[in-house]
Amino acid sequence: MSATAVHSLWTTAGGVISAAPGERFTAPVIEYRQLMPVLIVIGVAVVGVLVEAFVPRRFRYYTQVFLAVVAIAAAFAAVVGLAAGGHGTTKAGIAAMGAIAIDGPTLFLQGTILLTALVAVFTFAERRLDPASHGSHVDSFAAQAASVPGSESEQAAVRAGFTTTEVYPLVLFSVAGMLVFPAANDLLTLFVALEVFSLPLYLLCAVARRKRLMSQEAAVKYFLLGAFSSAFLLFGIALLYGYAGSVSYATIAHVVDGSVTNVDPALAATMGNDALLLIGGAMILTGLLFKVGAVPFHMWTPDVYQGAPTPVTGFMAAATKVAAFGALLRLLYVVLPGLTWDWRPVMWAVAIVTMLGGAVVAITQTDIKRLLAYSSIAHAGFILAGVIAATPEGVSSVLFYLGAYSFVTVGAFAVVTLVRDAGGEATHLSKWAGLGRRSPLVAAVFAVFLLAFAGIPLTSGFSGKFAVFKAAADGGAAGLVVVGVISSAIAAFFYIRVIVLMFFSEPKADGPSVAVPSPLTMTTIAVGVAVTLVLGLAPQYFLDLAGQAGVFVR
Repeated sequence: MSATAVHSLWTTAGGVISAAPGERFTAPVIEYRQLMPVLIVIGVAVVGVLVEAFVPRRFRYYTQVFLAVVAIAAAFAAVVGLAAGGHGTTKAGIAAMGAIAIDGPTLFLQGTILLTALVAVFTFAERRLDPASHGSHVDSFAAQAASVPGSESEQAAVRAGFTTTEVYPLVLFSVAGMLVFPAANDLLTLFVALEVFSLPLYLLCAVARRKRLMSQEAAVKYFLLGAFSSAFLLFGIALLYGYAGSVSYATIAHVVDGSVTNVDPALAATMGNDALLLIGGAMILTGLLFKVGAVPFHMWTPDVYQGAPTPVTGFMAAATKVAAFGALLRLLYVVLPGLTWDWRPVMWAVAIVTMLGGAVVAITQTDIKRLLAYSSIAHAGFILAGVIAATPEGVSSVLFYLGAYSFVTVGAFAVVTLVRDAGGEATHLSKWAGLGRRSPLVAAVFAVFLLAFAGIPLTSGFSGKFAVFKAAADGGAAGLVVVGVISSAIAAFFYIRVIVLMFFSEPKADGPSVAVPSPLTMTTIAVGVAVTLVLGLAPQYFLDLAGQAGVFVR
């Protein structure tokens, strides 16, 4: 067989018709302006890697923090520019040869992720909480992540004043994956984005300065269970490809509703096989529910939240949930709307056990980070109530809830970093007794965040829960709302218990101290409080904004 014949067979099998002699190859069309938020973050992340290689060690911290803040701010400006140009409404469309959807939900979620990442990076850069070590300021991260905990090389790195500035490029790579994840318009893009934002998080969980063994254990657990969920997702993608003959969301949706016309003869035998559709869809849902921390795929959450460096925990708890729920919404509303009667009962069950499981188990927790982890599981259940509504109001309520929840979460974990004893952060609840007398301002701020988590009126938590419960009730899920209200009442018990512990218990003589942070952490906490109060007192503008952004493009 001639080389020309082989080439012709190869290009035809690949889905590209071989060009006749004299014809030019058509280059793919990439809408760079619409992809600018992602391109900015990835570009600066690559620059950050080069900084680690070429910039002297003493300048790296300032260079990396500057690059990370500028990249996230520029990407957010690009998102605002796209929204102002109508790409969230009238000009919404598909970009990058069908791989990325630029529409209202994409831009809203990308903006939320970027703002959350910006305030989270401030907590990463905090260097005033621990006393200086060997004349050098220290942050939350190991002096040299590659060293064995307690080894001579680690001690030498501490004496030399090393810092792990690689965390900033890792954060940017993770943010880039999160920006693509809710915007993915085909299953392969979805999987690539999942891996791009997950792998840096596995590494970030392992680099805590204190309690390094617990940190590394958390990273290993997260990595193993994350790899397991990624395998489920990938197997589900393979089955859906067998069902529809395509990984494109629109094509799969057309095959589901029976409107597809041109069938590839090579795939005719398997296309339309409902077993492939149901099993593949269930596997993809499993992978996404793992990322949102829904029961029974929540096992990693408390251990990882407790073991990871607290700034990483705050970033991960907020931004990962936003990205994962965005991808879940697009999958259910764009790919599987024809299967609503099949996936709704399953999601009902998942939402109920998630709300009740997270709230009930949180009552037994004695560590503040584990308590917040189970709280995040319960909140995943509340957000699922909005997802189950299967209406445009359900989408907009979920978007609003995610925006409100992310800032409260980052702010709460920023407060956790301030309460310290000789061993670092004092996360055991008994250490927080009497905190309101020792440091009234810090205790009051944390109380505001706890009241928001509990859904008390005049906080963003109340506005968010009211929105998702109303959408669920209007969508025919009134029973789910009843369970949600009961779960909220259970959850309110352990939030208020912490407030009582802080303000109405006697402080211990050997209790922890409250560190005075730099303006970086102060800014994070102030933004969290401001968003909590503004979205609680005057939520209508932001509810309208989420409503305008609540329509997916196919």
